[in-house]
Amino acid sequence: MAIAPILSWEGLGLIQGSGWLFQDLDINIAPRDRLALIGRNGAGKSTLLKLIAGTVDADKGTRSVQPGMRVVTLEQDPFFTGFDTLLDFAIHGDDAPQQHEVEAIADQLGIDLSREAKSASGGERRRAALCRALASEPDLLLLDEPTNHLDLAAIDWLESWLQRYNGAFVVISHDRTFLTRLTNATLWLDRGGLRRRDIGFGGYEAWEDEVYAEEARAAQKLDAKLKIEAHWLERGVTARRKRNQGRLAKLWEMRAQRASMMGPQGAAKLAVVADDSKTKSVIVAEHVTKKFADRTIIKDFNLRIQRGDRIGVVGANGSGKTTLLKILMGELQPDSGTVTRAATLDATVIDQQRSRMSPELRIRDVLAEGGDWIDVVGVRKHIQGYLKDFLFDPGLVEAKVGTLSGGERSRLLFAREFARTSNLLVLDEPTNDLDLETLDLLQEVIADYNGTVLIVSHDRDFLDRTVNVTLGLDGSGHIDVIAGGYADWEAKRRERTSAGKAKAKESTNAAAPPPPKKGKLSYKDQRDYELLPKKIEELEILIARDEQALADPALYTRDPAKFASLSAAIEKARSDKDAAEERWLELAEQVEG
Repeated sequence: MAIAPILSWEGLGLIQGSGWLFQDLDINIAPRDRLALIGRNGAGKSTLLKLIAGTVDADKGTRSVQPGMRVVTLEQDPFFTGFDTLLDFAIHGDDAPQQHEVEAIADQLGIDLSREAKSASGGERRRAALCRALASEPDLLLLDEPTNHLDLAAIDWLESWLQRYNGAFVVISHDRTFLTRLTNATLWLDRGGLRRRDIGFGGYEAWEDEVYAEEARAAQKLDAKLKIEAHWLERGVTARRKRNQGRLAKLWEMRAQRASMMGPQGAAKLAVVADDSKTKSVIVAEHVTKKFADRTIIKDFNLRIQRGDRIGVVGANGSGKTTLLKILMGELQPDSGTVTRAATLDATVIDQQRSRMSPELRIRDVLAEGGDWIDVVGVRKHIQGYLKDFLFDPGLVEAKVGTLSGGERSRLLFAREFARTSNLLVLDEPTNDLDLETLDLLQEVIADYNGTVLIVSHDRDFLDRTVNVTLGLDGSGHIDVIAGGYADWEAKRRERTSAGKAKAKESTNAAAPPPPKKGKLSYKDQRDYELLPKKIEELEILIARDEQALADPALYTRDPAKFASLSAAIEKARSDKDAAEERWLELAEQVEG
């Protein structure tokens, strides 16, 4: 028997400007739905979430909510004006949660709600908004970019909370890892229409490719050249994703090379591997220490950044990421130790304030100072063609910045900054407010950038797709230097935690195993080194096949046992693939060493 929805919209439509933003949408949300709401910047995702919440009036359609259902929204930019403290915000309103419930969640999130609202950071405000939303005991939770401004520990906590949560939720997020771990169905808002498939975000990209391919075939059959041209963006998205798979393979090679340059396991220094390495180094930090008052932020840190490196910086808020970045860039001096930068270093810095462009400027003004042409790393391009490269409709050249969504403004700034000639690119939380297509584009631009890249980010999937070295800060002053991305750093932390627990128990196996010796491999290790790439490829094929089967919208109702079996198989295959990749990198380090 079909489960009655707790909330539904029938024939939903909304006019924006001179036309329909979307119309004739049907939405049904069941009691245990975990829905990813996907769509490009400007498609209307946040607006649709407000329509579901009932805080925006539609121009057509009927909204139905089961009696007694509590619908709660975590907005992307909550309104804090008029509140003295974060606690005042969290318990304000006729339908506000109980103070003790709010404080209990605040304690778990590590947020002091007595902090003045006007001076609170973005991360503190986001935590306060989470306290208010989660303590409200919602039956339906609407989440608009919930991981923005959160550090990794807070994101982990939120994931755990949502996994235990018994209600339904709809989430907008650019965080692929977050979406993949939590969702069981996808709503895709695309060109004014809404599609649903009862498969989590892990199967979304294959579904998207399938839809675009079918549309292209239909357009060709109709010989509708104009219609085919209208899909330049969608075709570009699919092609970009395929190109990025090749770039990921190159990234794995870079990580293996970097692993071969590391010192002993646990040492935070990249070793010199050739006589000419000094000419390849762009930033060299030696025995750097930095304190604020009695707290050591960075302790005896060593790092050699080579030309072409992609460096990711991760850690909890307050662990010292910004301090480290400023020291590496020369904006802050260490208390002891030295930082040497190449004399030819020419940096482009894109920080978290990137959306602050004058709303009255036209796109033409931002990119080409009002003209028709722009110099892109020394090559002259027409502004309309360049807009197309950054996923804009070329016809928007006269549009004002104020008419763009937050993500579109970020994309516009990327277009301007990436056009400049530089040899060091610094990105501070670059993924906030971006849609998935723009993240794919950004991955591509970073991979093709002819220089060195420093990225501060909490986006785990993005780091895994872009960096070859990760600097992990734990807040104590220690900084891990790991060849690889976020997943490699996380594996290192797990290894350290396991070793610590074993030592605390004083078991016979308390001591952590020594790192493998570099050089000649044993017979078994050599076989693994040779065969693992094929195994990884087979697992990728298996995952793609099962995700395609899981994408069948009728599978769950037709054969719930098979649905569960496929889901479990995908999860195991992903785990096996991660383990195989880590094992191969470990062996590659020995071989290269």
